[in-house]
Amino acid sequence: MVDLEWESLAEVSRRLDAGDISSVELTSRILERIEATEPKIRAFITVTAELALEQAREADRRRARGERGPLLGVPIGVKDVILTKGVRTTAGSKILADFVAPYDATVIRRLREAGAVFVGKLNCDEFAMGSSTENSAFGPTYNPWNRERVPGGSSGGSAAAVAAGQCYAALGTDTGGSIRQPAACCGIVGFKPTYGRVSRYGLIAYASSLDQIGPMARTVTDCALVLEAIAGHDASDATSAAHPVSRYTEQLEKPVRGLRLAFPKECLGEGLHAAVRRSVEEAIAWYGREGAQIIETSLPHTRYAVPTYYLVATAEASSNLARYDGVRFGLRVGEEAGLLGMYARTRGVGFGAEVKRRIMLGTYALSAGYYDAYYLKALKVRSLVRKDFEAAFQQADLVVLPTAPTTAFRLGEKTGDPLQMYLSDIFTIPANLAGLPAISLPCGFDELGLPIGLQLVGRPFREDELLAAAYAYEQGHEWTSRHPAV
Repeated sequence: MVDLEWESLAEVSRRLDAGDISSVELTSRILERIEATEPKIRAFITVTAELALEQAREADRRRARGERGPLLGVPIGVKDVILTKGVRTTAGSKILADFVAPYDATVIRRLREAGAVFVGKLNCDEFAMGSSTENSAFGPTYNPWNRERVPGGSSGGSAAAVAAGQCYAALGTDTGGSIRQPAACCGIVGFKPTYGRVSRYGLIAYASSLDQIGPMARTVTDCALVLEAIAGHDASDATSAAHPVSRYTEQLEKPVRGLRLAFPKECLGEGLHAAVRRSVEEAIAWYGREGAQIIETSLPHTRYAVPTYYLVATAEASSNLARYDGVRFGLRVGEEAGLLGMYARTRGVGFGAEVKRRIMLGTYALSAGYYDAYYLKALKVRSLVRKDFEAAFQQADLVVLPTAPTTAFRLGEKTGDPLQMYLSDIFTIPANLAGLPAISLPCGFDELGLPIGLQLVGRPFREDELLAAAYAYEQGHEWTSRHPAV
């Protein structure tokens, strides 16, 4: 029997088109895979088996009518911060544990139109706040490569499900690295589009000026296929950009020769795991051998990126999460205590410790007397980080750097030290602050057999350049052909 779960999205799509298998048969195989592996991985908060089979039957009917499309009838997963009509959408939080979305996010509507099959909603850190998927009210997700290790976060459920063969692609969200860092930890490809490239309508907001929805899959081509389906202007999102969307899959096979890659010297500093450093240097050397021009550059203000992020993001979170008060959404506790008592008890019971920490930090930064000293200063530094990248792109097409300073760490290793946890995103946060597209792809394994991620950052709305450079590296290596023994 063919190991269908390890084939790429593009490969199973071709099988569906050729009539080798129906979408109902494929979806049933994936649901069996989920049932067999889920107790070990715990990637899902909700498995939507009935919905998936209903969508699979409809996909088979559409294909019988002559319709074709790369996502038609293909099982995918969705991070549980993206509204899916009629399906429980929790944001990994107790406060939304029983919330059923009344409408679809724009990305979900577009995937439905493309014929994708939704196999379930995937675990994440509560309200996407975390780097390990240990902050979920529904318990942690385990890394398929080593179940004593975290899968990264906050889109850890999405990364683990794709890596474990539980779906062919998944949607994640990336506010400070939440697509790329878990992709690196789980040995898959994760893509954060330019801010505004993909609609945020229907995304449960964490930090609105940073949040971005993007694809996660086992290959660059599969990420490109999903991105083609979800990208594009949306009148329902005021921050959505009107830039035309390319056919990314038709532009993957571009030569590396002549490509200009900038490597920031700040990336080789203290805290970088030796195996990560070695793998990233070898990847850069490969680009050089293929004819790319390697340029050393400097991003001097990225040293302030982590504190800047934790002022900007938490300030926006304190505002966005004010709506969860027990009146309009989700959990309500303590009505007998009066209105203010009900507010306090609902939020006290409903939010986890990390969410409370970030709400308090953000509220403090925005409070009278501290706004100029913290929030306004952070916005100024954010502009300097963006200008660093603009200067780098004067001499280069892409910036290359590690995705994360280490491979996946042990469960519980950093939960008692928030600063160490926040430093997990030290290489991913700058692209969010600058609003730039970035991709993480596998570039090796450490001495324990844990995956390592290579990150490429591109110019605004040049997702085509980014995907082509990543595709070239992927074709020259066999990292994506390895799978965890789950």
